[in-house]
Amino acid sequence: MNEKMMRKLAKPMLFAAAFIWGSSFFIMKDALDALPVQYLLAIRFTVGAALLGIFCGKRWRVVTPDCFWRGALIGGMLYAAYSIQTCGLALTTPSKNAFLTAVYCVLVPFLYWAAARIRPDRYNVLAAVLCVTGVGLVSLTGDLTVNPGDILTLVSAVFYAAHIVSVAKVSPGKDIYLLTALQFAFAGLYAWIGGALTENFPARALARPEVLLPLAYLAVMATTVALLFQNVGQVWSDPASASVILSLESVFGVLCSVLFAGDRVSVQMLAGFALIFVAVVCSETKFSFLHKRNFMES
Repeated sequence: MNEKMMRKLAKPMLFAAAFIWGSSFFIMKDALDALPVQYLLAIRFTVGAALLGIFCGKRWRVVTPDCFWRGALIGGMLYAAYSIQTCGLALTTPSKNAFLTAVYCVLVPFLYWAAARIRPDRYNVLAAVLCVTGVGLVSLTGDLTVNPGDILTLVSAVFYAAHIVSVAKVSPGKDIYLLTALQFAFAGLYAWIGGALTENFPARALARPEVLLPLAYLAVMATTVALLFQNVGQVWSDPASASVILSLESVFGVLCSVLFAGDRVSVQMLAGFALIFVAVVCSETKFSFLHKRNFMES
């Protein structure tokens, strides 16, 4: 396809990636009813690694030995994030899990400050304040207690942020598609080890068609297709627009959970969701779209 066509397809691809990831929250919740966490992730990452490995094709000819330790590192971060988030999902609702996971967007600048000594700006600080307030509204119950699943989800957000920072540190000069395939492979390996040590293999569950269909969706669509859509969409779109569109993952997560999983959302939770979303937009775009509009109007 030519450049003009790719630019037209970029934003629809990003929207599709955000929707796929958002819809995966309630689908994964259903899959957890039949599959233990570690084996669910092991199968998901292994299938994703195989599909991305095939997609890479001739790229494997240029793989270097140091790609493997890099893949092992970022794969470990990804495994920890998904593992903790999935455990949290078993103890909270898909809609809260979706929005609390979005906190990672706000955490990235602060972790990058620790890793690269680049200070967050005032928009990052504002986003952090808005995000903490929103998390409080979403997570705190009437007696000011927090669901254990919410805590696990917030911990997973820290690992998602750490994963993004680690990718930024180890990926320059390397083929990102090969690193992605390797990180999935190592994340799958860690999950297989975790499953062997802590869980019983769900042979009977995997023989049931009602389990295989959501598992296939998670492995093929939410792990492989969505990632490719994100990569291609970001190449052919401006970063500000791309980040805002991808942050809609949490919004789609809530909508799908309410429409298809029967989640109930209170006014307090809606206010918290709104603050978290504004925090994500503030952190990712610094409200640059408002500056451009004011400039054009003047």
